[in-house]
Amino acid sequence: MSKPLDRETLARIAPKLAELSQELLFNDIWQREGLSSRERSLITLAALTALGRVQQIPWHIHFAQQNGLTKAEMVEAFTHLAFYAGWPAAVSALECLDEE
Repeated sequence: MSKPLDRETLARIAPKLAELSQELLFNDIWQREGLSSRERSLITLAALTALGRVQQIPWHIHFAQQNGLTKAEMVEAFTHLAFYAGWPAAVSALECLDEE
């Protein structure tokens, strides 16, 4: 699996996408009231797992830890997702968690 783009690399390759990601996604959507950053991280990890977006999961695992999710909570979430998103999706997400 190739390494996901970090913010600096994304900004170099696709400056407009990096700008939109920062301004619209992280400075607006992630800051809205109604859900905590911790809850948003859990939802994001679930969506990425269910959609098979494995390359994005390691970055979001690190971000989720910054937002207060523990490794044990993420293991529990991925285990739960095995029944809704499929066994392979959950195992792939757990492999990303093990890399941390």
